[in-house]
Amino acid sequence: MQHDAYDLCHELPDDWMEMPEPVHRRADEREIIPVVEERAVVRKRRKLTSGVRVRTVVHADEQVIDEPIVTEQVEVERVPLGHWVASPVPVRQEGDITVITLHEEVVVVETRLRATEEVRLIRRQAASSTSKHVTLRREEALIERLDVAAGGTDGDQA
Repeated sequence: MQHDAYDLCHELPDDWMEMPEPVHRRADEREIIPVVEERAVVRKRRKLTSGVRVRTVVHADEQVIDEPIVTEQVEVERVPLGHWVASPVPVRQEGDITVITLHEEVVVVETRLRATEEVRLIRRQAASSTSKHVTLRREEALIERLDVAAGGTDGDQA
């Protein structure tokens, strides 16, 4: 750590040794008295008096995190159909089941659209609770004061 040290110097003008003229009297009887002026000059310089060392230390703490986990499975069910339709059947939702109808064109005397199969996607959710051990880290600052004059540390820690 550095501190500013101040030196106070007393400084006089260069002509301070010259003696002022003696008191003069003017014709109107007023006296003229010379005046001497002094000036103070302040100078500063840096001086190392002490220091500080900062170190960081990482601490690891084990914690248990208990959070619910939701998983979703999709089951595929194929349902054969085999009936004729006039236009494509759009994808539809029946509760938690998404129904996708597959089509094929069949050449007869005329072209007709026949629904051949439905693919049903059934969503099932399961909720469970799980615990995991995780390591969380944090930093701590250790501060040591250094005494420059003694040449070592005095062991202060904050």
